[in-house]
Amino acid sequence: MGKDDLDIVGQLEALRRYARVLTRNADTADDLVQSTFLRAHERRATFRDGANVRVWLMSIMHNIFIDERRNGLTTAKRERAWTDSLPGFSAPSGEMAVRLSELRKAFLSLNSEQREALHLVAVEGLGVTEAAEILHVPSGTVMSRVGRARAALRNFEESGSGDVKRRSFRIVGERDGHTDR
Repeated sequence: MGKDDLDIVGQLEALRRYARVLTRNADTADDLVQSTFLRAHERRATFRDGANVRVWLMSIMHNIFIDERRNGLTTAKRERAWTDSLPGFSAPSGEMAVRLSELRKAFLSLNSEQREALHLVAVEGLGVTEAAEILHVPSGTVMSRVGRARAALRNFEESGSGDVKRRSFRIVGERDGHTDR
C-alpha cells in the first residue's frame, strides 16, 4: 500500500471515539476528527511504510488536541485580560437597549471558536472560504461552527421570558430562516 492509498476513512469510527474521549463534546470531537484528516492528508509523506495507520492518525489527533488546548489556555488568558481592561458598559435606558445587552452577552457566551467564525462570516461579511483561511480550519468546520453559533443564538431568542413579549432579532446572516451563503 502506497502513501497515497492509506485507508484513513476506514479509521473514522475509532477516531471519533478517541476524539470524544479527548474533548468530551461531540461537536468539538467532529472538528478534531476533521482537522486530523486534513493534517494526515497534508503530511501523508511522513507515514512510514508498514506502520499502523490507526496509531499514526491517533498520534496526529493527540498532537492537534494538545496544541489546541495549549492555544486555548493562552487565548483564555488573553480574553480575560481584554475583558478586564474594558471600561464598564452603561447601556442607554429602554427595552431595546436591554435586549441588545442580552444579545451581546449571549454572543460573548458562545465558545471562542463559534464566536470567531460567526463574527467573520456574519459581521465582517467574509465568505466561508476566507474565514476558513483566517482560522486555519477547513471550510466545513467554519460552516459547522457558524451553524452551531446561530442555533445557540436562536435558542437564546426563543427561550425568552413568558411575561414580556420580546421583539425578535433577525440572526445576523439569515433571511427568512435561511442562511446567507
